[in-house]
Amino acid sequence: MNNTSLDLRIENLGECHIPSSLSGIPFVTDEDHVLYHFNLKEIESYLKAGKKPPRFEMAGPREKIYFDPLKLKCGIVNCGGLCPGLNDVIRAIVMALFYHYGVKNVYGFRYGYEGLSHKYSHPPLELNPDVVDNIHKLGGTILGSSRGPQESSDIVDTLERMNIRILFTIGGDGTLLGAQKICEEIKKRNIKISVIGIPKTIDNDISYIEHSFGFETAVSESRTAIYSAHAEAHGVRNGVGLVKLMGRHSGFIAAYASLANNDVNFCLVPEIPFKLKAFLEALRTRLTARGHAVIVVAEGVGQDLINRPQKRDKSGNIILKDIGIFLRDRIRSFFEKIGMEVNLKYIDPSYTIRSVPANPHDSAFCLLLGHNAVHAGLTGRTNMLIGYWKGQFTHLPIPLAVSKRKQIDPEGRLWSNVLSCTGQPKIML
Repeated sequence: MNNTSLDLRIENLGECHIPSSLSGIPFVTDEDHVLYHFNLKEIESYLKAGKKPPRFEMAGPREKIYFDPLKLKCGIVNCGGLCPGLNDVIRAIVMALFYHYGVKNVYGFRYGYEGLSHKYSHPPLELNPDVVDNIHKLGGTILGSSRGPQESSDIVDTLERMNIRILFTIGGDGTLLGAQKICEEIKKRNIKISVIGIPKTIDNDISYIEHSFGFETAVSESRTAIYSAHAEAHGVRNGVGLVKLMGRHSGFIAAYASLANNDVNFCLVPEIPFKLKAFLEALRTRLTARGHAVIVVAEGVGQDLINRPQKRDKSGNIILKDIGIFLRDRIRSFFEKIGMEVNLKYIDPSYTIRSVPANPHDSAFCLLLGHNAVHAGLTGRTNMLIGYWKGQFTHLPIPLAVSKRKQIDPEGRLWSNVLSCTGQPKIML
């Protein structure tokens, strides 16, 4: 992909003049970058044209910083649904501010952006190492969360009133869009406040990021449900195990869970449309040949198949109709009509998957996300989030991150691997 217009520049509040309190570590310079492309042919095409290939700023500590830590006040907010690792990120930010830079004034805003609005009167939580000492062992978030936009002017009023100079926002596309509006309001007022995002989406659907925290834990936790579905299906005649997983618009959890559990026979994701009749015929073929089947379906699949009016939540997202229940009932009805007995078990582990503590790999990933967010904030960078690309932490502009949604490529290698693993038909239309 030749993205000649890819704008990866990071906004900055000003030049850094204050020596960092960190020592004895490898510092990152502003000349250190991570290439967007990894294919040599794509890189060479830029060089032959006399252009620099697109590249991310590399995340990490700098020798000089913008804010004076002794005078600095910071805020942390998380929004949207729960995700494994939220408490890990909060803890990492607090510990890095206190112990790396000596920042002593850190506030957690409760229940998402509501906590920054005067309308709700949620008192902020003073955060320090004692408060966050053991929270990484817990699922959920100590700050609470909420959905729905709040007035950016109201939020910036709160930041100014409390003299907050760095706001760390933890969330997905809705949270990041809110952070972008906060940045726009800050610019209008010509004040020096940094906004740093940490991408949180269990669906792994933020663009220009390889994976977000909590995703690996979610895939790992799905294994119990899929193992159970396979055991139930294999233990009876014409057994069907149906498992619904998270994935509103992007089916990465379902796809990777299918690869991680080689017992899945059908993986249905939002990016790959299917017709109900074709799917049911393919399922009948599978049962006739093998006597059992395991189906993994992402929650956003087949919304066009369910004839019910659409509603929206507080964030403006369409409230999904339950594809799991729909498929369960249609499968039973189909086989009843053709006189073929099936024994179907339906499992929906969605909320147990997203509310558990992070696994060790995700915990380590969260720690480094939090640390790099603090490094970026102290240098006065803003309207950006911490990304991860080709094994390196990066700086990514929020406007670019929210410009499109990351989805499975129907012609890409990931989906090809899923098809090979499941043996399902490539097309069910």
